[in-house]
Amino acid sequence: MKRFNRIQQPAGKGMKQKTIWILAAVLAFIYLNNSSLLAKKPTGDPFLLAHRGLGQTFNVAGLTNKTCTAKQIYPPEHPYLENTIPSMRAAFKAGADIVEFDVHLTKDGKFAVFHDWTLDCRTEGTGVTRDHTMAELKRLDIGYGYTADGGKTFPFRGKGIGLMPSLEEVLSAFPDRSFLIHVKSNDPQEGIQLAKYLSTLPPRRLSQLAVYGGDEPVAALHERLPNLRIMSKASMKKCLIPYLAAGWTGIIPSACEKTQLHIPEKIAPWLWGWPNRFLDRMNDADTRVVIVGGGGGFSSGFDSAQDLKRLPAGFTGGIWTNRIDRIGPLLQQDTIRQDQDSLSELLSTKAVELLVSSSLK
Repeated sequence: MKRFNRIQQPAGKGMKQKTIWILAAVLAFIYLNNSSLLAKKPTGDPFLLAHRGLGQTFNVAGLTNKTCTAKQIYPPEHPYLENTIPSMRAAFKAGADIVEFDVHLTKDGKFAVFHDWTLDCRTEGTGVTRDHTMAELKRLDIGYGYTADGGKTFPFRGKGIGLMPSLEEVLSAFPDRSFLIHVKSNDPQEGIQLAKYLSTLPPRRLSQLAVYGGDEPVAALHERLPNLRIMSKASMKKCLIPYLAAGWTGIIPSACEKTQLHIPEKIAPWLWGWPNRFLDRMNDADTRVVIVGGGGGFSSGFDSAQDLKRLPAGFTGGIWTNRIDRIGPLLQQDTIRQDQDSLSELLSTKAVELLVSSSLK
């Protein structure tokens, strides 16, 4: 009888090969599970979020929280002032799907739609906005402080008297439109008061609204209206930190369900599955994703045709813009062009089918 001696590999070498194969399998899974190249082709159009409606824009270089932006606007290209009903109407007309606006709780328990913490920059008034009644705020000229030439001229002075609306007036003026409400303070009482007002609205109306802002007021509001879509720094961290840890598996953290995420374009590529798989996952979780410009500082948006070129191909999430008057028509033209291309492709396919069918008769 012949003996056949097996050639045995060193135990360490076999274990090393097994480890390599396991790592390769894990890496392959991560790639296949997160690559947008292998994801289904996105369908649908992006939605547009108009920041403060349609307002005057300004140079963002060197801005701080204390900068009076009304004193450094670009030469006006349109007659609208931010956070007013006319500016919101113009934004929707230009193609906005959602309009964002800012609110402050007033001295008499109303909500004034106005951006600044104090009145001194944009108006002839002084002091903290919330220290005034709604009636007092209505008497101010919100176009008083705007200048594009260092104070030589004030093109909106005298044109903004009575234009500061209340939250109730905005929602009444646009009963079927969607809004993103920005709570400007970090006072939990403001969240409680806002929840009290919003709770009087029917469910369908609430489904058209979302609220974001300081951690404390947003948390207080969400505790009372858990079905309302909200966003804060705390809610973003609660969703995205566990997603960065485990999102490669395709598992969505519960904190990412039915919320809103504003993703800076420079951070977006670090998210598992960005863009298509990430958007699909968040859509399945009923979460709204909005991309903002750059690193997300000072409400940077996509405000020109050149900016739109930075978006991922076929992007179907939300786009934050400060110039809905430019971006709305551009996207509408792009949608029409895509529809025409799809129709041409369909007609070409039908023509080939008819040709083949005729040749077989």
